[in-house]
Amino acid sequence: MVADARIDAEREQMTVMPLGEDFPDIRQGVRKICAEYPGEYWREKDEKSAYPAEFVRALTQAGYLGALIPESYGGAGLPVRAGTVILEEIHAAGCNAGACHAQMYIMGTLLRHGSEAQKRKYLPGIASGELTLQAFGVSEPTTGTDTTQLKTRAVRQGEHYVVNGQKIWTSRALYSDLMLLLARTTPAEQVKKRTDGISVFLVDLKKSRGQGVEIRPIKTMVNHNTTQVFFDDLKVPAENLIGEEGKGFRYILDGMNAERILVASEGIGDARWFIEKAVKYAGERVVFGHPIGKNQGIQFPIAKAYASLQAADLMVRKAAALFDDGKDCGAEANMGKMLAAEASWEAAEACMNTYGGFAFAREYDIERKWRETRLLRTAPISTNLILAYVGQHVLGMPRSY
Repeated sequence: MVADARIDAEREQMTVMPLGEDFPDIRQGVRKICAEYPGEYWREKDEKSAYPAEFVRALTQAGYLGALIPESYGGAGLPVRAGTVILEEIHAAGCNAGACHAQMYIMGTLLRHGSEAQKRKYLPGIASGELTLQAFGVSEPTTGTDTTQLKTRAVRQGEHYVVNGQKIWTSRALYSDLMLLLARTTPAEQVKKRTDGISVFLVDLKKSRGQGVEIRPIKTMVNHNTTQVFFDDLKVPAENLIGEEGKGFRYILDGMNAERILVASEGIGDARWFIEKAVKYAGERVVFGHPIGKNQGIQFPIAKAYASLQAADLMVRKAAALFDDGKDCGAEANMGKMLAAEASWEAAEACMNTYGGFAFAREYDIERKWRETRLLRTAPISTNLILAYVGQHVLGMPRSY
């Protein structure tokens, strides 16, 4: 009887991980929107390095970008798993959520650590799309992923903080009303732990441009609208400090798990798109008297990519289930992101090889998606850093850096 009671208790504690096409209504709604933005739309934006404002507006008006904001602040109050479904379907349709996905996860730091006054002031506007919070000022030219060594300083002067420094790879800064900014409020040499002395601020980019903020676009191989941002005696109201001064680093860590899970779902969607394209073409393309899909040299890489996709999908679902259940999911979020990035790249390569020379023709959209999905192996965290995390924090091996 005691054993039975223990088993029943454990079952109640179990995290439910949905399988199959969960959130079917959301999937259908996203697919309907994406159908209005075919390959021609994305090719034009890519060629002009233009922002897909119309696509972002459609997702915003449908409520998808505010899906994770609680209903009490004007959002839909949906779990992270619903967010992954939205982004997965966008990418599976051949579209790209890079222009707007940050609206889902950047607000998490504000939601979890901001004051009630801050949440009431900003979250309803973010949920409705009246305000865009797309920019996250973290990386710097000289520190990269070593966030604890960032050089941007914020010094308290009366009712303001004065910010000086530079951020790089700050995507969407030109199209965002607000920026979540990480800056040192205490010099590194004056803190006991290297993660201390870092604070998080909300910066009003609309008011600040030309008043202490300069934004310069960076041309890259993908149309990701990324920039570098310069701060020159920028005054940020003290009321825009999120949480306590000096504790910003730990505030953004839980948000990074959500970011990894959500971005991983884009890799899942990309892999689906590549595999569907490859399978269809392999069955239609006839060379030497039979469909090329009959050849194991074509068939096996696609099949292998499909197996990798299924494995990655399970890990991403597990990470989302743990996150939504309020449980520790750092390992699963990181591994899910890595597996999804690798699966999408494997599928991209299989699709490129299946199409052969035609894959390089822009009209097929394969080379565009191939370029876009390659980014996932580098950002928002690289495969090597994830392996280092697993080696140290999961397997208990010595720190490698």
